[in-house]
Formats: sequence, C-alpha cells, structure tokens
Amino acid sequence: MDISQTVEILLIAIAAGIIGAMLGLGGGIIVTPALTLLFDIPIQYAIGASIISVIATSSGSAIAYIKDRITNLRVGMFLEIATTIGAVTGAFIGGLLSETALYMIFGLLLLYSAFNMIKKAGTEIPTNVHPDPIATKLNLHDHYYDKALRQEVDYKVANVPAGFGVMYGAGVASGLLGIGSGAFKVMALDVFMKMPLKVSSATSNLMMGVTAAASATVYLFKGDIQPTIAAPVAIGVLIGATLGTRIMQRLKSRVIRMVFIPVLIYVALQMILQGLGWI
Repeated sequence: MDISQTVEILLIAIAAGIIGAMLGLGGGIIVTPALTLLFDIPIQYAIGASIISVIATSSGSAIAYIKDRITNLRVGMFLEIATTIGAVTGAFIGGLLSETALYMIFGLLLLYSAFNMIKKAGTEIPTNVHPDPIATKLNLHDHYYDKALRQEVDYKVANVPAGFGVMYGAGVASGLLGIGSGAFKVMALDVFMKMPLKVSSATSNLMMGVTAAASATVYLFKGDIQPTIAAPVAIGVLIGATLGTRIMQRLKSRVIRMVFIPVLIYVALQMILQGLGWI
C-alpha cells in the first residue's frame, strides 16, 4: 500500500470517527465498505480494521462523554449483560437458524425504529416518560448538562425489559452474523427506553468499545488485523471521534436525529437486501 492510499484511508477514517462518535455507531459502517469498494481490500481485513475502528471510536469519545456526564454508566454496564449473553447465544446457534430470516427480522426492526424516530423528529427531550420500577430500583435515572440547550436535563429510564430484549437481539446479531450492532444499541436506548438521544449515542459508544475489545482478540489470532491497514484507520478514527464528541454536544438532538435516520434506513435496507440475497 502506497503513501497516497494510506492518506486517503486516514481521511476516510477521520470522517468515520466523526460520524461514529456523533451517532453511537462505531464508524465501522463507513470503514468496511470504503476499504472493500474503494481500495479492493479483502473483506476479512476490512472487518478486522472495522473492529479496530470501533475500539478507537469508543476510546476517543468515551473520555469526553464520561467527563461531561452524558454517558449513563449504570445503563451501559447493565445492558452489557444482555449483549454478552446474546453474543454467546449467537455463536452457539450459528448454523441452526437461517441467516436470511435473521437479516430480514433485524432489517425490519431497524425500519420500525427509523419510523418511530421520524415521528419524534422535532422532539428535543423525551416527554411523558413513565419511569420503569426496575430502572428506579437499579438507580438508572440520571441527568446531564446539554451544551446546545444550555440547561441541565433530568431524564427517566422506561421499558427496561424491552431495552434488555433488544440488546440481547443485538448481541445475537453480532455473534451470529458478524455485524456491528451500534444501530440496535441506540434504538434500544432511544426508542424503547425513552432516553435522550445524546445519552443514547454516548452510552452506545461506550458499550460498543467493550464488545469490540472482547472480539478483537479473535480477529487478531485469525490474522485478520493487518497493521498497514488498521494503523491509519485507528489513528484517523481516533482523531475523528475526538472531533465528533465536540460537534455532537453543540448540536441539538433533533439535528442529530435527522442525520441518524437516513443512516438507520440505509443499514436496514442493506440487511433486508442481504437477506433476500440481492447483494
């Protein structure tokens, strides 16, 4: 790989880091197709670099989000139980379930989430939220200072069982299909648990880093992480994620939502087309 390609990968990775940190998606949604389509890099190496990009995004954004108390650590660690169990389940049942059906189910679920986000596109802070007794017992409710609104935002967590179930499904998808599950994590937090979008994005970033760090070892021993590819991706994504955290905090939630909805629809359609065997 020559210097010009390395620089191009670095610039793409910076863009991926910005978007990943803003939306809680990890950056892999941009890194993997860019590496395979633009640079003809084998898919296994692109996926390996994508895993590194998720860790870099999480590392670059987690410090800022935690420092500013946007990340809900209690929610993140609690729901990691669901994603971990789901990932183990997905690894065990691989081959027993039809990938076609799973792609279709998860794709339709994401479209449902996009529809719900469109309905509340103009909403800045969740309203009429009924606190879940489980969330109250586990002390999951929290608050953060919104720099765009210039005010302290108190929020309650709702529908913990539904969020836990979607997180389990996200883990199954990751373990069985080998895909990132950032869109599912944000969906569980925003659509089902009624948490503010900024908190959902920040908490998703933290959770994705934990999950990716666990799976990166597997890819490393398989030889799918090539330093010449992963290094510029990691550096670029780290720079982008640092910038993305600053941008996200200055934007209003409805602006972030309008950026997130097209990405969500794109991922949903990709999964449905994959399930139909059209791509």
